[in-house]
Amino acid sequence: MAELADIGMVGLGVMGRNLVLNLTDHGFTVAVFNRTVEKVDEFLHGDAAGTATVGAHSLAALVAALRKPKRVMMMVRAGAPVDAVIESLLPLLEPGDIIIDGGNSHFSDTIRRTREAERAGIRYVGVGVSGGEAGARFGPSLMPGGSVAAWRDLAAMFQAIAAEVEGTPCCDWVGADGAGHYVKMVHNGIEYGDMQIIAEAYDVMQRGIGLEPGAMHEVFAAWNRGPLDSYLIEITAQIMKAEDVPGVPLLDRIRDVAGQKGTGRWTVASALDLGQPTTLIAEAVFARVLSSFDEQRQVAAEQLPGPEPRFADIADGALGDLHNALYASKIVSYAQGFMLLTAAAAEHGWDLSFASIASMWRGGCIIRSRFLGEVMRAYDTDPALPNLLTADFFREALLDAQPGWRRTVARASSAGIPVPSFSAALAFFDGYRSRRLPANLIQAQRDLFGAHSYERVDRPRGEHYHTDWSGQGAQVATDTYEA
Repeated sequence: MAELADIGMVGLGVMGRNLVLNLTDHGFTVAVFNRTVEKVDEFLHGDAAGTATVGAHSLAALVAALRKPKRVMMMVRAGAPVDAVIESLLPLLEPGDIIIDGGNSHFSDTIRRTREAERAGIRYVGVGVSGGEAGARFGPSLMPGGSVAAWRDLAAMFQAIAAEVEGTPCCDWVGADGAGHYVKMVHNGIEYGDMQIIAEAYDVMQRGIGLEPGAMHEVFAAWNRGPLDSYLIEITAQIMKAEDVPGVPLLDRIRDVAGQKGTGRWTVASALDLGQPTTLIAEAVFARVLSSFDEQRQVAAEQLPGPEPRFADIADGALGDLHNALYASKIVSYAQGFMLLTAAAAEHGWDLSFASIASMWRGGCIIRSRFLGEVMRAYDTDPALPNLLTADFFREALLDAQPGWRRTVARASSAGIPVPSFSAALAFFDGYRSRRLPANLIQAQRDLFGAHSYERVDRPRGEHYHTDWSGQGAQVATDTYEA
C-alpha cells in the first residue's frame, strides 16, 4: 500500500505548485489535484518528478490519499471557486479534518466559511500567503487564522516551510475565523502604499531632479543599505538598471497603467466601515485608478499645461529630502495600517498580537524590511501602544525627517508633480498632531442645516446641544452624532 500523504493541494497554479515543492523539500508527502487534470500529470512528470508527490484525478482520490486528520489546502481563485471546492469536499471529509484556503479570499467570506465548516465538524483555516512565486517556493510569510483547534495539526508544517528571520519562522497563529485573511489584506494595503510612495520618489527623481535610470539605480541601491532597506527598494534598484535593448531602459518602455486585484480596495473599504483614516493607502489605490485614464491623460497633457517640473539639481540636497519624505510617509502608512488592525480586532473579537504580525512580515513577504524589526520592538515594548507614531523610535525618526518631507511635498506641488501619498501622509501627520481641527465648523454646519447637534468644549463629553441658528427652527435636535 502506498504511503499516505501529509496534506492535499487543490490547485496547481503558480502558487500551488511552488508550495507543493516547498513542502516536499521539507520532508512532507503531498497529494495534488487540479480541475484540469492534465496539469496533474504534467506536474508529476515535470517539476515534481522525483519528489514525494502523489497525483489524484478527482477530489475523492485526493482525500483517499491522505492520512488522518486529513488536511486539504486550496490554492484556487477567490470567491465562488472556493465555495465550489468546499461544497465538494465536505461530503468526503470526517469530523476533525481540516480545510485550508491559501488564496486571497475576502475575510468576511472566511468568517462565513469557518462557521459553516465547523457546523459540519470540519476545522477551517484561512491563511494569508505572501511572497509571490519565489516566496511560495523557498519560504513565504504565512498568516493563518480560523478554527483555533486546527493550529496544533498545522503549526509544525507551516512553520517548517515559512521564511525565517533570526531563527524565528515568519508564521504564527493570528486569530479566529477571518483574522488571517484580514491581516493579509492589510499587508497588501500597506504594500500598495509602499509601492506608491516609491513610485512618487521615482517620479520626483526623474522629472524634478532629472536623473536617468542608471543614476536612480545607484540612489535606490544606496537607500537599500540604510533605514529604507527592504525588498521593494531592492527590486526597484534592480528594475532601474534593466535594459530593453542596449542603452534603452526597459522601464521607459512600460506603459504607465497600473493594475490591481482588489485587496487594496478591500483595505480602504474596511477602513471606511471601521472609521479609520487609512489615507495613504486610499491615495495609493486612487493613483492606480487614475493611471488607467491613459487616453484622457494624453489629451489633458495638451490642454492643461502646468509649471516646468524640473526644480532641483542632484547636488542641492533634494535627494536627501526625498529620502526623508519616503521614510516618513512609510512610517505613517504602517501606523495607519496598525490603527486599522486595532479597530478590526475590537470589532471582530480577535486577539491580535501586533508584535507577532510585524515579526511575520519581516521575511518572506513583499513588504519585508529592516523597518519591521522596529515595529516589532515597539509593540513588544508596549503591546497597548495607541499609535506607532508615538513610539520613541518612530517619533524621533519623524521629527528628524519632517523638514525634508515638507520641502519635498512643497517642491513637488510647485513643480506640478503629483505626490498624493506623500501629501496624504503629511496631512495625516499634521492632523493627528493638531490640538484643534476645523471640524467644529463642520459640526456647526451639520447642526444648522440638519439639527444634528454638537458637543461643547466647556461641557462634559457626551452632552449634546442644538442651536436654532436662523431663529426659525425648532429647539429639538434630530439625533445625536457619532464622533
